[in-house]
Amino acid sequence: MAEHTPEVLFVCVHNAGRSQMAAGFLTHFGGDQIVVRSAGTAPAATINPVVVEAMAERGIDLTASQATPKRLEEAVVRASDVVITMGCGDTCPVFPGVSYRDWVLEDPAGQGIEVVRTIRDAIEAQVLALLDELTSNPGSGRAPTSPN
Repeated sequence: MAEHTPEVLFVCVHNAGRSQMAAGFLTHFGGDQIVVRSAGTAPAATINPVVVEAMAERGIDLTASQATPKRLEEAVVRASDVVITMGCGDTCPVFPGVSYRDWVLEDPAGQGIEVVRTIRDAIEAQVLALLDELTSNPGSGRAPTSPN
């Protein structure tokens, strides 16, 4: 019998900053253990370039084609086991059987690299905790990457 692969959806307003960083980290650390998606309630045209720069410092490339801002769709929410919202308020549809969590994080929009690094590091720590929880592998020895 095959094990269920958890599906996680990260949602923020523009899908250009926080949700992209979270998806990038979970994809990087989780590999094929987790299905990762991100979306926005009002997606931007492109990912925030300062966010791209901050993630590149961690070796994660957000310029890949799958890392473009996407509109939040009901089917993606329904398919998810966990939906992590970051500043999108009540605009995310709620369905039974889906676990919802709200991560309170500053918006990187309009921020300089120093502030975005702080947001990135907070997201990385939360993603690692989420990964340990979802893979039932606490204390696996993973640690956030070293600061700059």
